[in-house]
Amino acid sequence: MNLVIVESPAKAKKIKGYLGKNFEVEASMGHLRDLPKSRLGVDIENHFAPDYINVRGKGDLIKKLKKLAKSADKVYLATDPDREGEAISWHLSHILDLKKGNFSRIAFNEITKTAVKTAVEEAREIDMQLVDAQQARRVLDRVVGYQISPLLWRKVKKGLSGGRVQSAALGLIVRRQREIDAFISEEYWSIDADFAEKFTAHFYGGEKKQELHNKEEVDKILADLKGGRWVVSEVKKSEKKRNPAPPFTTSTLQQEASRKLNFQSRKTMMAAQQLYEAGLITYMRTDSLRISEEALISARKYIGEVYGKNFLPSEARHFKVSKNAQDAHEAIRPTDVSKLYSDINMEPAAVKLYRLIWDRFVASQMETAVLDAVSASIKVGNYIFKASGQKIKFAGFMKLYVEGTDLEEKMDTFLPELTEGQVLKLNKLLSEQHWTSPPPFYTEATLIKTLEEEGIGRPSTYAPTITTITSRGYIVRDKKTLIPTELGILVTNLMEEYFPKILDVKFTAGVEAQLDEVAEGKHVWTDVLDDFYPDFEVALKRAEDEISKIEIKDEVSDVKCELCGRMMVYKQGRFGKFLACPGFPECMNTKAIVVEAGVNCPECGGKVLVRKTQKGRVYYACENNKGKEKGGCQFISWDEPTGEKCKKCGSAMVKKRLRGGKEAIVCSNKDCE
Repeated sequence: MNLVIVESPAKAKKIKGYLGKNFEVEASMGHLRDLPKSRLGVDIENHFAPDYINVRGKGDLIKKLKKLAKSADKVYLATDPDREGEAISWHLSHILDLKKGNFSRIAFNEITKTAVKTAVEEAREIDMQLVDAQQARRVLDRVVGYQISPLLWRKVKKGLSGGRVQSAALGLIVRRQREIDAFISEEYWSIDADFAEKFTAHFYGGEKKQELHNKEEVDKILADLKGGRWVVSEVKKSEKKRNPAPPFTTSTLQQEASRKLNFQSRKTMMAAQQLYEAGLITYMRTDSLRISEEALISARKYIGEVYGKNFLPSEARHFKVSKNAQDAHEAIRPTDVSKLYSDINMEPAAVKLYRLIWDRFVASQMETAVLDAVSASIKVGNYIFKASGQKIKFAGFMKLYVEGTDLEEKMDTFLPELTEGQVLKLNKLLSEQHWTSPPPFYTEATLIKTLEEEGIGRPSTYAPTITTITSRGYIVRDKKTLIPTELGILVTNLMEEYFPKILDVKFTAGVEAQLDEVAEGKHVWTDVLDDFYPDFEVALKRAEDEISKIEIKDEVSDVKCELCGRMMVYKQGRFGKFLACPGFPECMNTKAIVVEAGVNCPECGGKVLVRKTQKGRVYYACENNKGKEKGGCQFISWDEPTGEKCKKCGSAMVKKRLRGGKEAIVCSNKDCE
């Protein structure tokens, strides 16, 4: 009997089916050995030696695995195919006292019969370079987090934390807030000409582009334009080609799921994990754009059969991998392109994410889209107005999928057939005052994009980093926007003063590069700690000596405690903000914060409240909805109600997020048109 050890039970069940009766497959349930939670667990004086201990609560599982390993002919360690997985296999070999020759490491990028059997045939030894890279990261983050966090507890308030990646990410959000606060908005104007030919042109200027700064300038131009003759002076036609986006990496998957599905990064990674363990997609922690030849052939065959030869390029597309990418894995793709989202029976989030991954991958191998672009210049006196438009000539990959953007993008703008010398009929002139906008707040999508571009952290760290700085109360979400709190700004100010290196983007990216070099065998893993720790130790002592105790007062609400009459205060808990009585421990009253949706219930006229499920999903319910058992109004909806009723059937009208991220107002009654 051969024993295969994987990380999760879902994966174990799938792999057991592929390997047959000569193999026993068991799950380690993640790490079995790690640094202790209750203390630093790193001997700094002894060259940063980690003190690994067995994870509490895993004793029975370890005994079971030891017994199985002892009776097995051979043990295969099949943990995830990345640094973390390599380290888990290494820890397993120690815990189970496996002897060289009696065990092997196997890794597969996808949980398919072919991939699993090939992995067993190509079994290898544990890659200690990958293990050392993981150890370096783990010990470095422990040394930073377990020494800065207690400092913040003592000097600011309990429950705070600082860390190498989380502090750098928070620093980006706080610095963006400062840019927004410091931004001085400037006035500018626009003039648009609306024509009877059913298009609009925008003021350009004279021979050169002219900026309009105030109403006086605009009024002068409007006076000059009165009675003018509007003539098309130039028409340019061109053909634009647009290539598809590459298949997903971890980072781009999180960004696109945020834009199109409104998923938080944590939700995206949980759904992706489920899809991977079900054998539906390749490994979801990757920054590579490589695709196997087998997958390319399969995708091209599907495109040719379903969409036709017009949509199939003459050759498969290969995408350039960035120099920082770890090319051990493929990009994220479906394991079987013939399996459509409608064929899988999983949680809705997983199905939606699978569709996104499938669409993106197949579209990446489709033909280039062709757009007809037209631009026109319209002359009136000494002034020029310009108009442009484009329409799809050949959809190509856009028939299936178009990459989302952080800014609104207009694809099809109408421009009629125009000829040079053509005289146009002006309907009206529209002048409007505007103000320049500050840089936008970060969203999860734009923050992840920046973290990746700046080399802060790795794909696997983005979701837990955002979760941590949110749960600590350092940032709050306003729909998709990430806004720093006063606490987040305070902690960042302290970090900038006493630990500037940790917030230095270049330094953090440099550490990541060093970790990559450890994985490549170019450095001993303790070199990373040797370079970092001396300056950090000095900064730590200075912070301990100089920072005085900072008193943070809780924000007082306008809600009175019904038990003792005090005004309740806002507290940050594990699942977000809540109201608590400041009289604790005498009065231990707490309550949830009630958020109103700003509309009345379409059924009874009561207030509609914004609520959350235990998993954090937002839904909308009438304040009079006490549950089916207790009676009252039964209005409840996953979609945000507008407060209006459908003119056809009288049901509630709701805001529905459509595919592609757009919103539409639709009837909540599925049977209504």
